[in-house]
Amino acid sequence: MENNAKQFLFEYLNNASPTGFEAEGQKIWLEYLKPYIDEHFVDTYGTAVGVINPGKDYKVAIEAHADEISWFVNYISPEGYIYVIRNGGSDHQIAPSKRVNIHTENGIVEGIFGWPAIHVRRGEEKEKSPTLDNIFIDIGASSKEEVEEMGVHVGCVITYEDELRELNGKYISGRALDNRIGGFMIAEVARRLKENNIELPFTLYIVNAVQEEIGLRGAQMIAERLQPDVAIITDVTHDTTSPMYNKQKQGDVKSGNGPSVTYGPAVQNNLLKMVIDTAKANEIPFQREAASSQTGTDTDAFAYSGSGVASALVSLPLKYMHTTVETVHKDDIENCIKLMFEFLKQLELGHDFRYIK
Repeated sequence: MENNAKQFLFEYLNNASPTGFEAEGQKIWLEYLKPYIDEHFVDTYGTAVGVINPGKDYKVAIEAHADEISWFVNYISPEGYIYVIRNGGSDHQIAPSKRVNIHTENGIVEGIFGWPAIHVRRGEEKEKSPTLDNIFIDIGASSKEEVEEMGVHVGCVITYEDELRELNGKYISGRALDNRIGGFMIAEVARRLKENNIELPFTLYIVNAVQEEIGLRGAQMIAERLQPDVAIITDVTHDTTSPMYNKQKQGDVKSGNGPSVTYGPAVQNNLLKMVIDTAKANEIPFQREAASSQTGTDTDAFAYSGSGVASALVSLPLKYMHTTVETVHKDDIENCIKLMFEFLKQLELGHDFRYIK
């Protein structure tokens, strides 16, 4: 990974980008992307789009989502403790003892998810587990009025303060890899197209969509606006070789073994075959998984938009999804980037992916 790319990766991933509040992260992403694109735009809710070779009739999109799971302040007790609701699929079980940043109009207010000491929990007939009903945040205030004087009110969004780090020189670990690592990868595809002087015969949209974590909302909006002919979506998928996964139910995917391609109704099979053929032709390792109905990613929003968009999903294996220590293998990042880059190079203008012609 080149130094400027690594610097961008760490700056982008360490920045907070909670669902519905992605703007600051999008600014960082666009600033890195601008030298490699011809133009860009941002829609009403914050989805950012870089455009290469604009104005062509045949349109292709590569897409990731920009938002991370978070919390909202929902209730402030008279004693100054803050109770929360989810913004996306935040995990209540990992919250206790985590440091948090509460985003206010006056800046960040630091806090912690508190939890009763083990001493007072011993001897209970059934020890209480963290739930959405009992986790709480302490910001060092002793009353509701003091909390509000610090600028915290119902509706403030809350993120964890954990930042990116490397493990054993092989892995990257931190919060929000789901799926800003995808934003990094599609930006790198654009950079490589530019630096290798690749002239595409079609318009390419590099799409960093908002609000995936609450129902693919940003992708739904931008897919309707762009109406591309082809879409390659990149997101993360579960590394099922780590403990406590059931491979019979959740498939067999391992970090370090390459990107995973998905079979399922939303995935256009002719496009999927082209992606796989591209991987084989370029000796890019890949894995396979299946989705019984929906993929649960922005693939579904693109595939079923308008009159239908030929869509495929290229996923990055990830350990410990929706925690603050999401972990991916550097080789998989590189191979995801390479697969999208090589796919775009070989795609011919006007290729018709229909099953029956």
